[in-house]
Formats: sequence, structure tokens, C-alpha cells
Amino acid sequence: LKMSWFWPYLPLHLLMVTRLCHSIKAPTSSSQQSFKTNLFNFYHSLILADGKETTVHLLKDIPKRYYFVLEEGRVLAPFSITVTPCDVPIEWSILVYKPPPDFPGKAMPGDHDTQEASKSQKAPSMVPTIFSYKGNSVETYMGMSSHSALYLLEFLSTERDTHITVYLTTDTTSGHLYPELPMDPRIDVIGVGHTTVTLTWKHSPSVLQHRESIQYCLLVNEKHNYKSLCAAETAIRSSGMKLPPTLALSLSPYLLEPQQVMILSNSELSIINKVSSGEVRQVCVGTKNTYTVPNLSPSTQYYFDVFIVNLLTNASAAYTGTFARTLEEPEPKVTELKDGKVIHVVLDGKKHKFYSLQYQARHKKIHFTFQLCQGQIRLHITRNGKTVASENLSGLRYLSLKGKLLDTYLVQLRSTEESNSSVKVQASPHFHKPLFPLLPESLKIKSFSKLRTCRSVTIAWLGTQEESKYCVYRKRIEEDQIWRELQGADRCSGPESRHKSEKVLCKYFYDLNLQRAVTTETIKGLEAGTFYLFDVYLFGPSGIPVRYHSKVVKTRKKC
Repeated sequence: LKMSWFWPYLPLHLLMVTRLCHSIKAPTSSSQQSFKTNLFNFYHSLILADGKETTVHLLKDIPKRYYFVLEEGRVLAPFSITVTPCDVPIEWSILVYKPPPDFPGKAMPGDHDTQEASKSQKAPSMVPTIFSYKGNSVETYMGMSSHSALYLLEFLSTERDTHITVYLTTDTTSGHLYPELPMDPRIDVIGVGHTTVTLTWKHSPSVLQHRESIQYCLLVNEKHNYKSLCAAETAIRSSGMKLPPTLALSLSPYLLEPQQVMILSNSELSIINKVSSGEVRQVCVGTKNTYTVPNLSPSTQYYFDVFIVNLLTNASAAYTGTFARTLEEPEPKVTELKDGKVIHVVLDGKKHKFYSLQYQARHKKIHFTFQLCQGQIRLHITRNGKTVASENLSGLRYLSLKGKLLDTYLVQLRSTEESNSSVKVQASPHFHKPLFPLLPESLKIKSFSKLRTCRSVTIAWLGTQEESKYCVYRKRIEEDQIWRELQGADRCSGPESRHKSEKVLCKYFYDLNLQRAVTTETIKGLEAGTFYLFDVYLFGPSGIPVRYHSKVVKTRKKC
């Protein structure tokens, strides 16, 4: 039978089945049902495209069938079929129908001469199944046939509705749709830290041949390994969020869902998907075959999968996944607080870790003082393991706590900003020996717009009932420096950090009537149309200054 004879007649598989019917004598009762089943299968099959990846949607417990015919005129016809389950395990098999060499072929069904001749011919050779598989791994069948033949593929999902991809090719000489995996496709873990894991893997032969269109993509999650990129994408979608187009297809920007975070650094695009079972992180790293995964949680098991992706076709191949557990976080170092001693603590905003201070009480009443210098800080205090204070620090904060002798206090501080934060801390049982001066109700500096001139500015600030020293400083700045100066100012730094030329004056004052504890000062000798930064420092008995909130004022351009 010459396969080209079929093409002018539609449908192809119906005609072939009809010829099979004419060639077979009345089947026996034992084979009758099997024959009818095979006939039914062909009538309900679809053509499988050659050289193209086909997405097949499967309904639970309902088989789906595709067929293809090998090319005519080739002595040996090689072909391969790759099936990628995108979710649950499936069952699939290949059946082949081969007619005998002398099977008649050029008459239409119903031709009397053909029917008579077929009686004396040998019946077609029907091999029910040449390959079958059950599972969720990517599986490839490679075959070679010396006869023209019709192949039937049958797919079945018994767990739930799902989808798969199927790739058939009869052209094995013009390259592969899927990138090639190395002989050893394992991922090696070469380093494990508290928050990092370093991985390496063998280069794909496809990277060496098509470097510009091939890249590696890494997937990290806390649940399990995925045997294909298709399966990983399905799992993320099933968690209740929409996945963007396959990460490897393009690094061009696209809209992310609210549960996703995109990070672009060092030419690496990371997408972190916030799902109920933890983070699923995707990172495309170009053609590098070593990568350190950052920002992991300590003492947590992670699963790592590497996919080699063809950017032109979006086809991918999966390395053998691996897993690793990050190291346990070491016990934080605890610094002892001593009576009356001031400790300056600098917190790294990127690490988001608590800095711990411990104090053992020698009196029943303890006074804590915190002066926020930079950034934003979260404070947490426990006494013998029980929380007694938890708040965000702002400016200068006094806390008086009453307990028992030898109570143990643990003070924990953490930056709530990405940038560094700092704070000064003191613990003391003697409140009558304060570290900082008595403070006014407000640390704001006020300027009077009506009193501004081209050469002078008038400012005012509140004082206290206690005689104290106040020093005023000024600094000329540009307009684009205002935000940086106001936000980045170290509120714990004293006049010693300022240039001598910035000092304007120092003065003492107080008033027993707080309503009148206000002082003003006119700063002269300024330039017209210029921005100036003004600071006031308050000094108490201990000599440690408190800095008022900086004030920026612009002199008038014309007077």
C-alpha cells in the first residue's frame, strides 16, 4: 500500500480503516469486539501535527486520541514523540497499524473487484501497543519503521482534568525543538549558608551552539521539584494567581499580579510569586551555569530546578532537580547594658535582624532612654521572657519599668527601613541623673515669613524651665539637596560634626512660665534668593546635645 494514495481522499484515517475492513474476513466472536473498538478509535481521532508542539487538554477518565502517518518513500522512517505532563501523572500509549506489502490500494471502498481480491490477500498486521507509559515525567519515544504505517496515540488522565504538550517529529536532521541536556543533567549544591545556596550544573550543548537564543532559568520553592517548566507554571496558576508569559520568552516588562514581585539586578530578572505554600521564585541567569540564590530563610528546605530554555520557540528541558536545607540561624549576639553607660547601635536595614541588648536589674525600677539618630526603628522589650514594651521609636523616648531585683531585661532593636538606622540607648536605675536634658514640648524650629529679607531670616524655638545652652548653626544648600539633608540627618550628631564657619551663636535662656519659654534669633549676613539649613542644639547637664528638627528657609530674591 502506497501512503500517497490516501491523500486525495478524505478523511485519511477513515479510508484506511475501510480498506482494513475489506481485507479482513468475518471476524470470530472472540476478536469481533476488539476490532470494533479499534475501528471506533480511529473514527474519533485527531491528526497530530509533525514538527510542532501540540497542547492537549484532557478531561478526567476520558481518553483522547491522535494519529499520524509516516512519510512515504523512505526506506527507514525515524520519528520521535515527546510528551510533557503539565500537572498530574497521565497514561499514554502508541499503537501501530501496518498493512501487508500486497495490500490493494487504488480502488474506492465498495469496488467489487477490490473486495473480491481482498479475500485472497493476507489481512493487515495489527500490533495493538508498541509503547506505553504512566507517570508525570517528560518521556520521549524514538522509533524507526521500514513500512508505511498509521500510528495512534492515546492519552488518559485518571486523577483530574489536566493538559499536556505533545511533540512529534519525523525530521531528525535539522535540529531539535527542545534544548539538549548534558550527559549528566544533575544540579550540584556546592555551598549552603544561613540565607544562601550556591548551585552549579553542566552546560547544555545547546548553549555552546546557540548562545544568543538559549538561557538557563532557575525555579526555587519550598514544596517539591518540578519535572518540567510547564508543570511549574501550572502549579503556580493553581495557587490562585495568574502567571505572566513564560519568564524565559522575553525580559521585556509586563504587568505583574499583586502577589508577584519583580527584581532586576545584574541583568538577572527575578520574579517572586507569593503563594499560600510559600514563595515560588523564578530567576533567569543567562548562560551562567553557577548561581547563588540569595535572601532565603534560615533552617528551611528549598527545592531547586534548572530549565534550559529556547527563547525563540519557548521550548524547554529540565535538569534533574535537587534540594538543600539552609543552615540554622545562629543565636544573636547579646550586648550587656551597664548602668548609665550609653551604647550607640547601628542597624543594617537590608538584613532586617534584631540587635539584642541585655540588662540585669539591681533595683526594682529601671529607666530606659532611647534617642533615635537615623531611620526608623522597631523596639521590643521583654522582662524574664514576657513582653513589657513594643513600639516604633520616634525622637527621644523614656521608658520607666517596675519589676523585681535581678530581673533580666532583653532589649531588641530592628530597622524598619532598607537603609541603615541608628539609635543611642541607656539603662539606669537613677532617673534623677538623666542622660539627656529636659526637653520642650516640641523640637520644631519656626521661621517668620514676614520677617524674611534678602539678607536675614528670623527663627524661633521653644525652651524649658531649666536653664540650658542653645547653639545655632546655618548651612547654605542647593534646592536639590534639601530632601537629602532633611532625611539623612543624624539627629544624634552634635556640633562637633559641623564646620566652624557654620556656627552662628550660642546662648542660655529659660523661663519658669512655659508659655513664655520661647526665644527668637535673627540671623544676618545671608545672600539673596538662597536656601539655608538651620539647626539648634540643646545641651543639658551631662553635656550630651539634643538636635532640634532642621529647618530650611530661603531668603527673598528682591527687597
